[in-house]
Amino acid sequence: MPLAQLISPQQLAERQQRGGLVILDCRFALEDPDYGLCSYAEGHIEGAQYADLERHLSGPVTKGVTGRHPLPAADTLVQQLRAWGINADTDIVLYDDGPGAYAARAWWLLAWLGKRDGVFILDGGLKAWHAAGFPLSLDAPVIEPGAFTGTPDNHLLVDAEQLQKRLGEPGMTLIDARAQPRFRGEVEPIDPVAGHIPGAQCEAFSENLGSDGRFLPAEQLKQRFAAQLQGRSPDKLVAYCGSGVTACHNLFALSLAGYPLGTLYAGSWSEWITDPARKVATGD
Repeated sequence: MPLAQLISPQQLAERQQRGGLVILDCRFALEDPDYGLCSYAEGHIEGAQYADLERHLSGPVTKGVTGRHPLPAADTLVQQLRAWGINADTDIVLYDDGPGAYAARAWWLLAWLGKRDGVFILDGGLKAWHAAGFPLSLDAPVIEPGAFTGTPDNHLLVDAEQLQKRLGEPGMTLIDARAQPRFRGEVEPIDPVAGHIPGAQCEAFSENLGSDGRFLPAEQLKQRFAAQLQGRSPDKLVAYCGSGVTACHNLFALSLAGYPLGTLYAGSWSEWITDPARKVATGD
């Protein structure tokens, strides 16, 4: 079974009846940091708790040094997972509005800490939940603290210095999860420098989804990434994006396709450009 697992709205509704489930609402909007919590307060899947990208799933930003969403300290994240009632054997369902980008960030953090069984992303997110006709709740869940323990697996990470040394290696595949216009440097609505890391290939995370907003079948995803790997080992793949969030969507999709869990450059583009000595590419 691949590490990445999906759950449908119907399966989640059935699983809720058995209890012992932790559901995390990961909704967020880069342009409105209060959006997720406000949306949660207006209605969420019954039993869900809110997981905020910036307060829970990221660490403090150091201007001019880190990217926009650095990883949280492992011990801080472990304490938060316990506060959400998570134990080593807890089943966890993650969702956001639908595309799965923020849910995938939570999924990757759990995998990083060693929680690799019983973690699901709601396929299609809240949009699919609504479409299936299931209700929302206004009730705050009653949580019994958990006893989760986790150790970060830093083999899943590469930092800027390590990546810089690897640029140009014939065996490495570097994929950028941002959309083509940002990758090419034609537009840059968020970061102060436009372009991409030299040698990267654009693999927009949105292309992991079908027109219905759900993940493509595993075989289609496998073909999609095989075209980028071009026979190179998936073990040497590195994923990045603007700030280390949507790159996790590509890593989740790779895992759905049966590939091993790839490496994340967590600082991503927003960290890369803090050092003017690092090269920048534009165009295709």
